[in-house]
Formats: sequence, C-alpha cells, structure tokens
Amino acid sequence: MNRFLLALLVAASTAGASVAQAQSADGYSGMLSYLTTATRIDGQALSGSSGAIAVNMAAGDLNLQANLHSMAVGHSASATVSARQQQQDNIHDMPLHASATLGGQALAGANGIASINQVSGSGNAELNSVVAVLADQGIRETTEEALASAGAVASAGGQGTAGGASSPGTRKVGVEASALRGFDGVLQLNQIAGSGNATDNQLSISVQPVP
Repeated sequence: MNRFLLALLVAASTAGASVAQAQSADGYSGMLSYLTTATRIDGQALSGSSGAIAVNMAAGDLNLQANLHSMAVGHSASATVSARQQQQDNIHDMPLHASATLGGQALAGANGIASINQVSGSGNAELNSVVAVLADQGIRETTEEALASAGAVASAGGQGTAGGASSPGTRKVGVEASALRGFDGVLQLNQIAGSGNATDNQLSISVQPVP
C-alpha cells in the first residue's frame, strides 16, 4: 500500500512539473509572438476596384495613420487638406521581427486614387494626402509654399522598450511582382517595418478644364 501511494505521489509531481513547463512554454511563445508583427495585403484584395481607395493597416501599438483627399471644381475653386500627427513621450514595444508586404493579386486591374498606409511596429506616423482642383484659373506650378500650406505634419517619437537597433531582429517591407498589375491612376504607398518612423506622400494638382 505504501508503495502504491508513493507511486501516485511521484506521478502527481511529474504531472505538475509538465503543466508548469507547458505554461512556461506558452508564456514564452506568447512573448515571442508579441515581439513579432506582420501586416500583409494579399489575395484578390481590392482587385478591380475603382474610385477613391483608402487603406490603413497596422500591427503594433501607438501608430498614427491618415488618408486625406480634397477636391474642388469651379471658376475660382480651391482645395486644401490639413493634418497634424504627433506623439511624444510614449513608451511602446519594438518588435524584434516586423514585415509589411503587398502581395498576391492585390489592387490588380484597379484604377483611381489608391492611398495605402501599412505598418508593422510601434510609434510610427503615416500620411497620404491628395489635393486636386479643376478650375478656370489654368494650370499653376506647385511651389514649396503651396505644399506647406496643406498643413501636413507628421512626427513619430517615443521610447521603445524591446528590440532596439542593436537587437538581432529583422525588419522588411516589400511589394511582390504579382501585386498592382494593371493598376491605373494615382498610387500612394507608405510601408513601415520598425518603430519611431514618419512617412508621408503629398500630391497637389491644379488643372484647367478643356473648352
């Protein structure tokens, strides 16, 4: 009887150790997955679409994204956009491995204006803006002052808590050859893999109508 009880106790102790090891492994795997972020636009996403297309896609924390389109038609028409993206003194996690990919048949055969912000990481700022005017004033040259008047400001900052620049991680972005085939129009694409970055695309057009 004593030997039987001893065997039960040993079996229970072994089972407890196995459960503890499994929980520890799950916790470690969860931590590793948290330090790995990825975004991917794939398959037939937005293929054949037309018009104004705006996509914001983020994996991570404290990311700022905006797509702004402003258009006007008239004798003395005018259009502007205004955006201010700013963050300061934020504490975010920096993934060891990050990737942002546009693949598959995404946006194949699409046309119009496509503004895409895609990020994997934390503490980033992305902005796409389009200003278009159809007016009798004629075609005007866009100056640096005119671009500045759009009021677009992007500022990314903060302090990362993991996976700094010296970490042996990987960060990559990419557009596969199969994506965007046959796309026609204006394409704005911001792709970020990492942390603390700021990117923006600004397009300003003024066109005189055909008599």
